[in-house]
Amino acid sequence: MRKLDVVAGALLVVGGLNWGLVAIAEFDLVAWIFGEDFGATNVASRVVYGLVGVAAFYAIAAVAGHRSAGTQQTATVSR
Repeated sequence: MRKLDVVAGALLVVGGLNWGLVAIAEFDLVAWIFGEDFGATNVASRVVYGLVGVAAFYAIAAVAGHRSAGTQQTATVSR
C-alpha cells in the first residue's frame, strides 16, 4: 500500500471519528485538540478539516479508479 493511501486512510478515520462524536456526544474532537470550543475553528483545525476533505476526494478517485480497472480486467478475462 502506498504511503499516501495510509495517510488518506488515517485522515478519513479521524474525520469519521470526529463526526461520530459530534453526532453521538456533541463533542468536536478536532476543536478540542486545538483548544477550541465545540464548532469553533482556528487555522490548525481548518487545516485538519481541509486535509480530511482532500482525503475524501482522494478516496473517491481511488475507488472509482479501482472499479474501472476491475471492469476492464473482467472484460478482458471473459473473452
